[in-house]
Amino acid sequence: MRPEGEKERFLDRQGNVDRLLWGVTVVGVVLLLVDFLFHRHVYHSWERLWGFYGIFGALAIVVLVQMAKGLRRLVMRDEDYYESD
Repeated sequence: MRPEGEKERFLDRQGNVDRLLWGVTVVGVVLLLVDFLFHRHVYHSWERLWGFYGIFGALAIVVLVQMAKGLRRLVMRDEDYYESD
């Protein structure tokens, strides 16, 4: 729920969120299928695996999020950090 008088944004509507997720999914599947159509110049043998770059990207995002959670614990301050006496 948004506060009274606040303007409705694009992602406030569930239909827009659904369309966005479907769009990202379709683009991902198309890019995965394009993997079969073009020759790639690879340097390492594991790059020849089907969908390697998508899997690698997904794992990299998971690792980055986990690292950010750890960093947050390290640098987090109290809510009244600047207002305390």
